[in-house]
Amino acid sequence: MSTKVVMEALSPTMEEGRLVEWKKSEGDAVAVGDVLAEVETDKAVMELVARAGGTLLKQVVPAGATVPVSELVALIGEPGEPTENGGAPGKQSGGEAAGKPDGQTGGAAAEPAPAREQATQPAPDRNRPVSMPPAPPEDAADEAAGPLQMPGPRSEAPAAAPPPAPRGGRIKASPLARRIAAERGVELASISGSGPEGRVVARDVESAGTTAAPATAPAPAPRAPGRAPTPRAEGPYTDVPLSQIRKTIAKRLTQSIGPIPTFYLTTEIDMERAWDAREALKALGEGPKISFNDIVLKAVAAALRQHPACNAWWQDDHIRYWNEIHVSMAVAIEEGLITPVIRHTDVKSLREISAESKDLAARARDRRLKPEEYTGGTFSVSNLGMLDIDEFTAVINPPEAGILAVGRIVERPVAHEGQIALRRRMRLTMSCDHRVIDGATGAEFLKTLKAMLENPLVMLW
Repeated sequence: MSTKVVMEALSPTMEEGRLVEWKKSEGDAVAVGDVLAEVETDKAVMELVARAGGTLLKQVVPAGATVPVSELVALIGEPGEPTENGGAPGKQSGGEAAGKPDGQTGGAAAEPAPAREQATQPAPDRNRPVSMPPAPPEDAADEAAGPLQMPGPRSEAPAAAPPPAPRGGRIKASPLARRIAAERGVELASISGSGPEGRVVARDVESAGTTAAPATAPAPAPRAPGRAPTPRAEGPYTDVPLSQIRKTIAKRLTQSIGPIPTFYLTTEIDMERAWDAREALKALGEGPKISFNDIVLKAVAAALRQHPACNAWWQDDHIRYWNEIHVSMAVAIEEGLITPVIRHTDVKSLREISAESKDLAARARDRRLKPEEYTGGTFSVSNLGMLDIDEFTAVINPPEAGILAVGRIVERPVAHEGQIALRRRMRLTMSCDHRVIDGATGAEFLKTLKAMLENPLVMLW
């Protein structure tokens, strides 16, 4: 009897997934643990893995289709076995419930396995502060730069010998890289991959540009969901289907802006000492390059330790005050925004925070974060300083009770020690859920945070 493979909930909030690419064709042999397909969830691109061995008898849905959780996507069985009466979608052989995470009922469904590892069930998702465009590369001043940066225009890379095709003729490439290559007419075989084991990732295709375009212009490829169209003269408008992450962003915005009674607190920080401290760290020339965003993350975690009332979740019938501090940082990706979480931020050194934030941001842009890496934050930081934004208000990540919006560092004429002087200043705006945080509570938190940023030695107490 054939085994049914269904669309699983590969993230805590996933309701449907887009089947990006089949990794197995009909008639291929399948072993337990083999990757059947790559699926775009509401947060990342993950893998469906076979739980039963045999032959892939039928691909029930084509690549590119969006499938609700628990719907049938494929059948595995013995060669020649009939597939007409595959059964109702959402049910597995033996009558077990489908679409459940590992450890629950459902032995015939595919399972999530980014990097072939089973994700643990994370805390409730809260991945939605404020929409941001991709950030340019880090500039010389690095004004709060770090995790929000996106790769900007690159100079054309030197020609390199194409990597040898892997066994079986299949080129290792991420789904996003394949999508961009198809739109730009770039042959993946002509690109040297910089990802793990030579895998071609999005930045490799972007670096290649259109220099590898085939001699004959291909037919226009269907536009990927959620990607903004490039300006063209064809027709008065272009409709772009919503990607899974853009659908989630829209849902989270309505959940936050509507029901949450939000108020905002803004303060301005003198960043002269923080600037000097960062220059001193740069002069050491050791370890990762410390950004102002790293310094802000460290200071926020230290201030939350002193003000636990701001390190909380609204839970409808109760407030959960966290004893652990897990700071989320907003990272702009191609199709929206995601907030990777630096766990136990308060007990990590500045060097550890810097290294972890850069790693999380890079993998976020490649859509390779695990669910537990972008859920469970207790407070968020959103930074637009590198885009020359002086100040803004960010949208709270429910169920969190607060989020900090960070503006750029700029020299302003201010009164200092009885004289007018140019000082480096930075504005912070805290969005507060008034059901959890009162005005005075938020103001005290910002006062402590300001003292730490204006005198970084305070963070060592």
